Amino acid sequence: MKKASKIILTLLLFPILALSQEVRPVKNVIVMIPDGTSIGVYSAARWFKHYNGLGEGLNIDPYISGTVTTFSSNAPIGDSAPTGSTYATGVLQQTGNVAIHPEVSENDIYEVDSKRTYQPAATILEASKIEKGKAVGLVVTSEFPHATPADFSAHYYARGNYDAIAPQIAYQNLDVMFGGGNSILTEDINQHFNNSGITLIQDDKNALLNYNSDGKVWALFGEKALPYNIDRNPDKYPSLAEMTEKALEVLSKNDNGFFLMVEGSQVDWAAHANDAATIINEYLAFDEAAGIALDFARNDGNTAVVILSDHGNSGFTIGSNNCPGYDKLTIDQLFETVSGIKLSANGLESLLLKIQPDSIKTEFRNYTGIDITEEELQTILSSRNYHEGDYTKVGTSNNMAHNIVNILNSRMCFGFTTGGHTGEEVLFAAYHPQGDIPKGHLNNIQINEYLQKVTGLETSLQTLSDKIFVKHTDVFAGMEIRTNKSDLKFPILNIKNGNNSLELKAFSSIGKLNGKSFDIGSVVVFIDKNETFYLPKALRDKLK
Repeated sequence: MKKASKIILTLLLFPILALSQEVRPVKNVIVMIPDGTSIGVYSAARWFKHYNGLGEGLNIDPYISGTVTTFSSNAPIGDSAPTGSTYATGVLQQTGNVAIHPEVSENDIYEVDSKRTYQPAATILEASKIEKGKAVGLVVTSEFPHATPADFSAHYYARGNYDAIAPQIAYQNLDVMFGGGNSILTEDINQHFNNSGITLIQDDKNALLNYNSDGKVWALFGEKALPYNIDRNPDKYPSLAEMTEKALEVLSKNDNGFFLMVEGSQVDWAAHANDAATIINEYLAFDEAAGIALDFARNDGNTAVVILSDHGNSGFTIGSNNCPGYDKLTIDQLFETVSGIKLSANGLESLLLKIQPDSIKTEFRNYTGIDITEEELQTILSSRNYHEGDYTKVGTSNNMAHNIVNILNSRMCFGFTTGGHTGEEVLFAAYHPQGDIPKGHLNNIQINEYLQKVTGLETSLQTLSDKIFVKHTDVFAGMEIRTNKSDLKFPILNIKNGNNSLELKAFSSIGKLNGKSFDIGSVVVFIDKNETFYLPKALRDKLK
């Protein structure tokens, strides 16, 4: 199919049109993303609750209003970085991209503007802060620079480059950042927190839940991500619902309102692992947080909530080839085994790696209710990362967590088609105090259009991008420009004009004018592929 025909066909399937319905702006906007949650997860979570006497239905059920096709600029199956970034910016992007205009690809589904390649794309979080004066926050269970939080608060072409992403998030001066990632903090980030009066809470749940100041606050737990909810020590780690409730308490003190993004980060990770019990548990932990947000919105009367996944994962289903006679299977056959599992496969692996072989069968049963066979025991003992008691023998097969998952899935009736992402549409749920929510089938670009409308932006995100992310060669044309690359990770741009000098560090929001520090108002993004700093055009006025 020719390129032009492909674009026309795609436009018919997924029209990129402004939402025609009236959307009355509200004071507060909450976006909630259960990462990698396929539609089958909702079904399993409902049945799990019913089977275990935990109530009927999910907190989101009354608010489900449609579905969303979410995709990358050049692929129907998306990754968290480009799909979440499209929710945040309205710009389709490629795998790995975080809130940035993509390169042109021969497989582009839509026309990509080559003149904008690598230009950072302003996010709804940034616009809420810069254009509307709102408080802004992120709550996640991953490490704080992971794909989805980065989608809303940073800009780069490679999601895994935490050296470039983490400082951007720190220099956004978020009012709230709750999640994981203590090991990712740097001396520079810590110093910025000190200089800016940002409170940093580390591995202290009580300090977070008792926080009662008007200042900006970060609370991080663990070296990287928080544990899976099923493995979580509730005395040490807060739940996603607890973090969400505290974030709403802090953010709602702002008279202009707030924007909050909450991610149930690890539904996706459990789906990658094909770990059914953990998928269900992670989603229910997210749904509890969604209940907190929806209660807040209903009571507040001036808050909108948007809840949707960024993509599917694993092809998760109730029913598999392991269980013939699908229409005769009882609820016990489908949900008894999964209901008895008390740890994730990773959590069980951590436990079994520390014990002797003759204790493995007993401990496996204690945490899963499953009696493993002698053959399955030998499979566990042969795991690549298991060491015999005398530490002289090392296994050669898969890691133990993988072997544990295979054993668990052999006893259950859940199906998986892959260990990767999938391309089906995702569920969309929303609350608006006047009922102004889109219904039916949408695409990810239209979700961003709705967010812009409900936030009440007078200017578009693209207009904001062209205001705060301009090439340094255009901003400082005619002036003396030098780049200091003594630190390759964080090059510094030096500009001189007459007696005035300006110093701008990559991935920071603090500049120096004639040696005196000042707040730029947004982050400076450096892209090494084109040796370009992207920064506010208003900085030129500093040198006049």
